[in-house]
Amino acid sequence: MIQKAFILNDADIERILKRISHEILERNRGSKNLCFIGIQKRGVPLAQRIAKNIRALEGIEADIGKLDITFYRDDYAKRVKPKVGVTDISFGIDERDIILVDDVLFTGRTIRAALDALIDFGRPKSIQLVVLIDRGHRELPIRADYVGKNIPTALSESIEVCLSETDGQDSVSILESGKGRGQQLL
Repeated sequence: MIQKAFILNDADIERILKRISHEILERNRGSKNLCFIGIQKRGVPLAQRIAKNIRALEGIEADIGKLDITFYRDDYAKRVKPKVGVTDISFGIDERDIILVDDVLFTGRTIRAALDALIDFGRPKSIQLVVLIDRGHRELPIRADYVGKNIPTALSESIEVCLSETDGQDSVSILESGKGRGQQLL
């Protein structure tokens, strides 16, 4: 993979997450019933950052969870050695407004798996989706409620999201694979 374009730096990502935090509060008329669930791996620190922003704005400590969707993926059986992460949702989600957070929205299959996984934990009042990057190429009828940046890509390209919590720095780049269908880097 070769870096084709550098898209976002740490200051850009911070601004985007602050804007999304304000949009969430506006749409939900505050943070009273909200809880945040990040999809492993990079959705988790993004959810934590948004919840921290909302805490600074509203003074309310929101519940934050981690969701691993490995066993809910429709390609699970095809993976040789799937990387299984931790699911930690230590609070009830019934009748809660869930803010589901992921780094990149591509085909929609990860989000479909996350919705299936969440329903195993209860019946939320609503589920709203936050993504840092929407790169297009949907295969399922899924759209984000809050988008940091739309970055149309070719299928031969990938989006690389780096976050300080997982990668030591914050950045978003487009990578060129030079062959067929691109994959989201995890």
